[in-house]
Amino acid sequence: MSRRARIDRTTNETKVRIELDLDGTGKGDISTGVGFFDHMLNQIAKHGGFDLTVHTEGDLEIDAHHTIEDTALALGTAFAEALGDKAGIRRYGSATIPMDEVLVRAALDLSGRPYMVHDEPLLTPYIGPVYATSMTRHIWESFAQTAKMTLHVSVLRGAREGGHPDAHHVVEAQFKAVSRALREAVEIDPRNAGAIPSTKGTL
Repeated sequence: MSRRARIDRTTNETKVRIELDLDGTGKGDISTGVGFFDHMLNQIAKHGGFDLTVHTEGDLEIDAHHTIEDTALALGTAFAEALGDKAGIRRYGSATIPMDEVLVRAALDLSGRPYMVHDEPLLTPYIGPVYATSMTRHIWESFAQTAKMTLHVSVLRGAREGGHPDAHHVVEAQFKAVSRALREAVEIDPRNAGAIPSTKGTL
């Protein structure tokens, strides 16, 4: 059974191509023009165990918003397409990930119902020259919407005692936690015998 997807999304602001293999080996080929975002998308490939190609050309002369948003929307669409009818999957996934002083919990349900909850401390405005930290919440909103999932991401601890949050660590730990939760949720459950994991019979 192939659990792959290719998504091409083109607007007046961006051109996005995504290729996803849920049963890959963690290989990432990422290029969006936003260095920190590339680093985060590579976390999804590596820690999710997915083969992921993301090539985005966007209007970075304006800012990074459209590039990041449209990539997140296309990525969610790729997951939805690769999962198909979701027969046999575990459906739920969760992970609690430490990264030095930061602790993040992600929990998700491939429910077919888009919903997102995000708890994060106040961070410095930018990581690197163009990644606005306010975009992290928007990434999860966009991703959950098109992947049709319920997603909760909570930063449980964000700073050393008496210190300020390290924005890089706070955001990266979120991506790692979501990646590990996705890895669990999309796995084929050998006890499920290929059934849809819902009493409704559909997801």
